[in-house]
Amino acid sequence: MSEYRTETDSLGDVHVPADALWGAQTQRAVDNFPVSGQPMPPAFIAAVAHVKQAAAEANASLGLLDNNRCDAITDACRALIRGEFADQFPIDRYQTGSGTSTNMNVNEVIASIAGRNGVEVHPNDHVNMSQSSNDVIPTAIHVSSVIGIRERLIPALMHMCGVIYEREAQFSEQVKTGRTHLMDAMPITLGQELRTWREQLLAVEKRLDAAANELLAVPQGGTAVGTGVNALSEFSGQFVKFLKANTGYPFRSMEHKFVGISAVDGPVALSAQLRGMGIVLTKVANDLRWMNSGPIHGLAEISLPALQPGSSIMPGKVNPVVPESVAMVGAQVMGLDSANAIAGQSGNFQLNVMLPLLGANLLDMIGLLGNATNMLADKSVRGFTVNTDTLNASVGRNPVLVTALNPEIGYSLASEIAKEAYKTGRPVIDVAEERSGLARKHLEELMDPLKLTRGGGD
Repeated sequence: MSEYRTETDSLGDVHVPADALWGAQTQRAVDNFPVSGQPMPPAFIAAVAHVKQAAAEANASLGLLDNNRCDAITDACRALIRGEFADQFPIDRYQTGSGTSTNMNVNEVIASIAGRNGVEVHPNDHVNMSQSSNDVIPTAIHVSSVIGIRERLIPALMHMCGVIYEREAQFSEQVKTGRTHLMDAMPITLGQELRTWREQLLAVEKRLDAAANELLAVPQGGTAVGTGVNALSEFSGQFVKFLKANTGYPFRSMEHKFVGISAVDGPVALSAQLRGMGIVLTKVANDLRWMNSGPIHGLAEISLPALQPGSSIMPGKVNPVVPESVAMVGAQVMGLDSANAIAGQSGNFQLNVMLPLLGANLLDMIGLLGNATNMLADKSVRGFTVNTDTLNASVGRNPVLVTALNPEIGYSLASEIAKEAYKTGRPVIDVAEERSGLARKHLEELMDPLKLTRGGGD
């Protein structure tokens, strides 16, 4: 028995592995693009299957596709959405810029699954009816991104915010030295510092939500160039009706479908917000690393959970491995966003020709950020311990507390007191008592670190 079978397309015969569900066009793409060994993400294939299912149902509702073929196509699509037949999508993500190869890969696999079930289905005439790769792939970018944001990334963000909220409540009165320019500044509470992270992440969620909402408008029905050639005018309305029902998300038909085919402005805007999330996570990770630094000759304000030995040569060393991992995720996400920006520039006349790159990158970014967020929440934020003695001692020695005396003794004298305290290493309150003429009890009230974290002299 031969290991290959012969398939034929418009260019001639092609040898296809005997057990493969794909056909000639997929095999040509496999042969033509041995670039990275990275296929399109499974979530993207599932999104294309959602497009094919809704298209089949729309075509059947319009009397263009018989019920047997519609049922066979939709059954196959549901299997792909569940993740079955995942090994049948081998085409490299660095392929034809329209994603035609992936579109035909899905068409051929669906037709083969239907054939196994006794229904004759043609990949172009039936599975691809009323469609073009040029509207299928942009629509799949929208669908996969919306699902990824809603079901993977926003839940991770909310989980992280919940963990931070619990910790900030624990430390609402734990005073520490604030820092600007990495130098000692006025005191804050650890709770305030944690709340800052949470507020940043909540703002990220709002921006991601807005970007995902923009992607609910899809260009399906524009077919090859946006005009809708070979699709009935009613097709796009029926398509989004079924897509909404199948996914549970309120997708709508883009009014001027040329926009979603020739340009990828919405996905690029989402990419920018994903980059922004990477920046926020990197800030949080770096703050944790600094606060954990030491433990002898660093800040040593907190101790992160010890997860693994830190050195192959220095016994006993433990490193902040999770924040380091998260910082690398941030760097990768920022790099992918730069690639996406370049992809967004590649809309030549009526078609963007870097669609697979953009679709894959967005899903990579969503996956990386989702995993990193959950990891940082569960393995760093939830479990760090506070070195209370270190925090309290550093606050008490901080000459910057003299700032609170400015309204009563003026900036110049306060500056002299701070300089002397720095130079001599004496507690700033002792120097202030000698130099300011203010009673010590009054100085204690003015320079109370916890009171100073509340601002406004309240």
